[in-house]
Amino acid sequence: MAKTSVVARSRKQPKFSSRIVRRCFRCGRKRGYMRDFGLCRICFRELANEGAIPGIRKSSW
Repeated sequence: MAKTSVVARSRKQPKFSSRIVRRCFRCGRKRGYMRDFGLCRICFRELANEGAIPGIRKSSW
């Protein structure tokens, strides 16, 4: 979990567009972020295994 001050700072409008930091809305993690879902890879996997994300299921072959 990211500190609340770090999350609040990333929500602020940056001076330059290249400084945008996208964070997981659930835990605040910035690495492993998936834009399509707005989640980090860890939260994505947890929610996908629970079946909370519609249209996503674990692959097997």
